[in-house]
Amino acid sequence: MMWGGGHWFMGGIMLVFWGLVIAAVVLLVRRLGTGQTPARRDAMEVLRERFAAGEIDEEEFERRKKALER
Repeated sequence: MMWGGGHWFMGGIMLVFWGLVIAAVVLLVRRLGTGQTPARRDAMEVLRERFAAGEIDEEEFERRKKALER
């Protein structure tokens, strides 16, 4: 039997319990949220796309390609 201050102990347990529940939810949301970010494109891929679209000419493409390969 709990005589006197037993309710303080139960209040502390509930505080820890809800703290753990909130922490678990935050971690779950963070972990699930990272999978939805768009993949970062490689610089060479962007350069090839710009060349294919006609945004840059062959000379500019080769110059930038050499700079990226350094």
